[in-house]
Amino acid sequence: MKITFLGTGTSQGIPVIGFKHPVCLSKNSKDKRLRSSILIEKDKKNFLIDCGPDFRYQMLRSNHEKLDAIFITHEHQDHIGGLDDIRPINFHMNNPIPIYGLRRVIENLKKRFFYLFSENKKSNISRISVHELELDDCKNFFFVKNYKIFPLSIWHGSLPILGFRIENFAYITDASDIPIQTIQQLKGINILVLNILRKVSNNPFSIMLSETLNIIQKICPKKTYLTHISHTFGFHEEIEIQLPKNVYLAYDRLIIYV
Repeated sequence: MKITFLGTGTSQGIPVIGFKHPVCLSKNSKDKRLRSSILIEKDKKNFLIDCGPDFRYQMLRSNHEKLDAIFITHEHQDHIGGLDDIRPINFHMNNPIPIYGLRRVIENLKKRFFYLFSENKKSNISRISVHELELDDCKNFFFVKNYKIFPLSIWHGSLPILGFRIENFAYITDASDIPIQTIQQLKGINILVLNILRKVSNNPFSIMLSETLNIIQKICPKKTYLTHISHTFGFHEEIEIQLPKNVYLAYDRLIIYV
C-alpha cells in the first residue's frame, strides 16, 4: 500500500498570507505545507482522505487523475473545500465518486455544495454518491472496493469526527482527544498518522506535542508521522531531530509504503 501526503499543513497552510514568521519565509520545501490530505493507493485503487481547498493543485503535482472513494474526517473548510474540483476526475472515470462521512457531515455538504446534490443538473458539475456513517459504525467496519475500512471515533474539541484505518495504516487529523476504545483499536499498528498543531497549545480543538507523544506511547505503532502542522511548530529540520525514535514529521509529497 502506497501513501502520498498531498498536504501536511493546518487550516491556513504554510506560508500564511501576510505573515513574516521565519518558518513562513523558509526556503526549505519541507516547510511549505498545503492543507492536510492523503492519497492511499492499493491494487490500482485510489482512496482520498479529505478534500481541502488545495486539492486541485495537490492532484496535479502528484500526477494523479483517478479516485475510487473519498473519506471525509469532518466538515471544516480545510477538509472539504476542494470537492468541486473532482469534476475532471468524473469526466476521466465516467463514474460518480463515492463519498463517506458522518451523517452530520453529509448534511453539511448538501448545504454548502447544494448543486452537487441537485436532481436536475443542467450543467457539467461534479458527480458523487454519498454514504452516511454513524458513530456506532466506529465499532465495526465497512467495505469499499473489497477493502475493509475501519472508521475511528475522534474528538475535535466538542465535535465528534472520524479517523480511518485501512489494514495496518491509520490516519487521524484534528484530534483534541482520542477515546480509549479508539486507542485499543489501534494498538500495535504499523503506521500511524497523527496531528500536531504546535509544541504548546491552548487551542481546545487540537493537542500539543506532549499529548501527541503520550498517545503514540499508548498505541505503540511501529512508526508515526505527524501532520496538520502550524508554522509555529518550528522548522522541519530542527523539529525532526528532537522527536523520539520512529516518530517523524510528515511533509508535502512524502511517500511511504505500508
